[in-house]
Amino acid sequence: MLKCKAVWQKLAPLARDSSTLCRQNMKRTVLKCGCRPTLVPRAQMSSKIPGGENMAYYILVGGTFLGAGYYAYKTLSGDKRRYEERITEMSSRSSPLSGEQPMTFLQPELKEAEPSEAPAAEDSAADPLGPEPVAAEPVAAEPVAAEPSATEPVAAEPLAAESPAAEAVAALPEIPAHAPYLLIGGGTASFAAARSIRARDPGARVLIVTEEPDLPYMRPPLSKELWFSDDPTATETLRFKQWNGKERSIYFQPPSFYVSPQDLPKVENGGVAVLTSKKVVHMDVRGNKVRLDDDTEISYDKCLIATGGIPRNMQVIERAGEEVRKKVTLFRRISDFKSLEKIAREVKSITIIGGGFLGSELACALGRKSNESGLEVVQMFPEKGNMGKVLPEYLSNWTTEKVKREGVNVITDALVKNVSFKDDRVEIKLKDGRMVTTDHIVAAVGLEPSVELAKSAGLEVDADFGGFRVNAELQARSNIWVAGDAACFYDIRLGRRRVEHHDHAVVSGRLAGENMTGANKPYWHQSMFWSDLGPDVGYEAIGIVDSSLPTVGVFAKATAKDTPRAATEISGTGIRSESETEAVASRVMPINPTVPLAPQQGDDYGKGVIFYLRDKVVVGIILWNVFNRMPIARKIIKDGEEHADLNEVAKLFNIHED
Repeated sequence: MLKCKAVWQKLAPLARDSSTLCRQNMKRTVLKCGCRPTLVPRAQMSSKIPGGENMAYYILVGGTFLGAGYYAYKTLSGDKRRYEERITEMSSRSSPLSGEQPMTFLQPELKEAEPSEAPAAEDSAADPLGPEPVAAEPVAAEPVAAEPSATEPVAAEPLAAESPAAEAVAALPEIPAHAPYLLIGGGTASFAAARSIRARDPGARVLIVTEEPDLPYMRPPLSKELWFSDDPTATETLRFKQWNGKERSIYFQPPSFYVSPQDLPKVENGGVAVLTSKKVVHMDVRGNKVRLDDDTEISYDKCLIATGGIPRNMQVIERAGEEVRKKVTLFRRISDFKSLEKIAREVKSITIIGGGFLGSELACALGRKSNESGLEVVQMFPEKGNMGKVLPEYLSNWTTEKVKREGVNVITDALVKNVSFKDDRVEIKLKDGRMVTTDHIVAAVGLEPSVELAKSAGLEVDADFGGFRVNAELQARSNIWVAGDAACFYDIRLGRRRVEHHDHAVVSGRLAGENMTGANKPYWHQSMFWSDLGPDVGYEAIGIVDSSLPTVGVFAKATAKDTPRAATEISGTGIRSESETEAVASRVMPINPTVPLAPQQGDDYGKGVIFYLRDKVVVGIILWNVFNRMPIARKIIKDGEEHADLNEVAKLFNIHED
């Protein structure tokens, strides 16, 4: 800049002299000639000085630009030098505590910290989630040291634990601010989705948010095997013996399987974390984030809604008052099982309202216990027989007699008119005038899908079936999927449906997890469901099983191996859907030449197959005390063909084999 000023000081007098000389010459010409000078086209600048053509102008402009460039270069060079000196000074400072360790600068691009004691690598072939990550206490991050450079901070060892900087690193938030995969709901569908996500994306970070205080667990044993356990501590340990005699826990995985929510953002290989006792109350679909009941917000990349449902109550009970409601159990969760098991040991009578799967299973379970404790068990429902909405009438009547033999007082055609509280007991008055007095009521009258998030998220709820309306890929909106009881999905074979069973939660959760990782698979796999009336009578079903549809049943005499207990001994699992694989879905069993017979009223329906028809096409199948044949039933429904003689189709199930 100084050079530019010097050049200007030298050129300025010349420019002024040149300009003055031009004005003087012009004035002389005008005074001498008395006329205006002739205007000529401008061919060159008027700043011409003696000795050169416009040279002074060019030198002036060029010098100015050169000076400006030189000034900018010197300024940037000085800033860079001062920046490097500052970085060197900061990097060379010693910790006030240790006197040796340099200050650590945590950079986002540095490698994520690993737990100080990582578990040994295990063979992941048996578990699609791979090695089980171990939840550890939060520790300070240990970034990988980088080579020193002139423009980047030097990454070094972290400060001692007593250092305020180290405490700031260790004080991770209890709830992560972001989860790449966010699963709302802690049931079977969420856990199946988490396994599926991790199988396809081994480094995935999955966060499950559940309002229950428990880790993901299976619900079927709550109304089945847990009631038949001989272990007095089973209510607390939630470990039970399956029908095959093997013991297992109700929880899918132990606590060591999961990482803590605090560690989820930084654990190296990802993992599955569960945030318990937290409820999602609001969804911002456009902002890809949710808000919890404590006003904490979590953003996500992909989200699964698997909120399941809540037990439906009866209006007559809700209107009856607080005293009656305290004597009523809506059975759904672990806490409900523990509470009802305790009540069954303290009261003299329990009445179950409902004749469906849950009501009939609990009736048989409590009825078996009544033989030992003297507990009176009553089951009432408006149908003519147990599971009357599912089974054909003749089989429903036979099932009712079976439940009665378990020690249950079954009251059919029972429409509840009024419920009242009197003398510390509950009085149930039926519309036909009958009165039942009991100590406690279990209302097992169905499930309402939990769709509270639909309003804030702008998601569609199906008017006919309830639940979040999704497409065949279980997707409700971009980056949002729904699985389990809360999903009203499009079945490419059977149309729009909503299913409330364990196996559907497994299948839909697994499919949703795959699609969250980009699989784009439609829902075509027909999930099955099952119900056991104790260890000796059970059935498996698939498709649409509605007693209002035409049915064709083919039965045979049962043997000792045609029971749920024997079936689990053969398959090696107590949750029978776990033995179902799509790999054997197309396998056809050898046809037995024996011609099956149609059922006759009064027969002992030991085992058989019931076909449910819609427009002459099989849309549902129940295997009554027939097990490990579900792949055949699945293929029949998938084919969707008309069958002239279903007796011939029944041969595929080999129900007459010895």
